[in-house]
Amino acid sequence: MRKEEKSQLIDELVEQLRSTNHFYIADSSGMSVEDTNKLRSICFRRNVKMQVVKNTLMRKAMEKLGVDYGELYQALIGPSAIFFSQENNAPAKLIKEFRGRFEKPVLKGAWVEENVYLGDNQLDALVNVRSRDQLIGDIILQLQSPANNVISALLGSGHKLAGILKTMSEKE
Repeated sequence: MRKEEKSQLIDELVEQLRSTNHFYIADSSGMSVEDTNKLRSICFRRNVKMQVVKNTLMRKAMEKLGVDYGELYQALIGPSAIFFSQENNAPAKLIKEFRGRFEKPVLKGAWVEENVYLGDNQLDALVNVRSRDQLIGDIILQLQSPANNVISALLGSGHKLAGILKTMSEKE
């Protein structure tokens, strides 16, 4: 690969990193061509982009972005497939489901919502990670719940009160 091609690939990786707030690094070495094609097909259907890149190019893209990925650089050893997605846990779900039938890919590390996850033992935790928007939505629902209870109680009591007042006025 020529220097210009490497530079262009690094720039493309930088754009991918900028456009998503999470990515996964996995080892897909040793997978047959048929299995890799199945994995790529599933990725395509679930809007997950899978890209096999050289670790040095991925490292340069991460450094060029200027974000401190901390210990995640440790995951950039051996063959690496990078999974990019707009949904933070989509790659984890995909990897876990695919591993139900195959041995690979093995999760080496992930950057999700500005947090580093290292090792395949983090896969179950990543499957259950909720996005920031989901958490904010949950908080809003929790805050609205007491207000909704008060309003429905007042409305329910208001109808009873109106009924009592009506019967009292009829008696007079």
